[in-house]
Amino acid sequence: MDGTVLVADDDRTIRTVLTQALTRAGCKVHATSSMVTLMRWVEEGKGDLVISDVVMPDGNGLEALPKIAEERPGLPVIVISAQNTIMTAIQAAEKDAYDYLPKPFDLPDLMKRAARALEVKRRATPKRANEEQTKDDLPLVGRTPAMQALYRLVARVMNTELAVLITGESGTGKSLIARAIHDFSDRRTLPFVVASASDLATMDGPATLISRAKNGSILFDEVGDLDDDAQARIVRMLDSFTDNAPRVMATSQADLGNKMESGAFRQDLFYRLSGVTLNVPSLRERVDDIPLLAEHFLARSERDGLPARRFTEQALDLIRAYSWPGNVRQLENTIRRLLVTSAEEEITRAETEQVLGNQPAMEPLQGGSDGDKLSSSVAKHLRRYFDLHGGVLPPPGLYARILREVELPLIEIALDATGGNQAKCADLLGINRNTLRKKITDLDIQVTRRRKLM
Repeated sequence: MDGTVLVADDDRTIRTVLTQALTRAGCKVHATSSMVTLMRWVEEGKGDLVISDVVMPDGNGLEALPKIAEERPGLPVIVISAQNTIMTAIQAAEKDAYDYLPKPFDLPDLMKRAARALEVKRRATPKRANEEQTKDDLPLVGRTPAMQALYRLVARVMNTELAVLITGESGTGKSLIARAIHDFSDRRTLPFVVASASDLATMDGPATLISRAKNGSILFDEVGDLDDDAQARIVRMLDSFTDNAPRVMATSQADLGNKMESGAFRQDLFYRLSGVTLNVPSLRERVDDIPLLAEHFLARSERDGLPARRFTEQALDLIRAYSWPGNVRQLENTIRRLLVTSAEEEITRAETEQVLGNQPAMEPLQGGSDGDKLSSSVAKHLRRYFDLHGGVLPPPGLYARILREVELPLIEIALDATGGNQAKCADLLGINRNTLRKKITDLDIQVTRRRKLM
């Protein structure tokens, strides 16, 4: 690498690490903890690349981007931030940042991006600052590789004309992603219309939708649930679009590819809707984000007037270990319940266990054929889990989490099969009865009024 890099971060450790790494790579480095100093260097014509934090003691790195672009058109800026939300990624893209990385960042990855920025020196054009006050309370929060990759893709497709298909399990935030794409796009001042089945029940329904949406956005929520007639009307509507047509988005928790192959979903509609496909990962696929989301919901509930609370480390460990079949929505509802039922300022593991004991168990893995062996289905799930971490190892404790996900339903089903008779259940499982009792207690399994499976 060759060039001068301006580093702005109020964390001395980060300044030191970046200065040493960039210097070893052949760059000259000017580092500061002050946004004022950074802007003075920019105005003086120093630097071929800026690496800046967002929140600084005397300024904001994102808010400084338009001024940097005005003073030095083409000067690339890499934004690094501990504010790991979708808004940060979108604002960075909206204000023409060269790149965006969440903290904690991977140093080799940052160095590669810095090398590309110095080589390309992309000509950045000034862009108006967002005139609206952005919300900071959307639960689209996450620092895991899967979520950061999703944020970057959202930022890239935000102002394109492509249709967007958003997939993922129930409760992952698919509709929130669609709303964010609209609210931060150039169409933000135009209508955002969510189309229901009743809107497509009549022949003139699509025309009414277009009239309501103008050239804003239309979202077909859970499009896979629509019947054949509704699907056909959407196809005809999309074929009638002119240059000033609304942006089209759709969500689905069903695998539309599989539904299309089975004849339950129109092929022509599938290809019209899937210009870009965004997959929203489940909480099981981004375990490291669970404590972050939990703290976010605690803070939001406090702003809503509920009492201030915090989790003990043991309670957070239990929350991380749970499978969350209802994803972010289930997590939020669980935390709101804990805020109401907890007597003290700290939410304990025991209180959390009591609430989670009433939650639904994890559903079976989807997508496997009836002839698949259990080991094959588990292997597919695990490979996907590793792949979604983008080459980074999953968080520690994987063995215990996987064992719990298998052990809990195994014991519950065995208890059902033996009518709740623990002696028979222990014999069926091939374990000691005392061991079974301990597992029932540890896993908070309810053993009353169980019926033998027929």
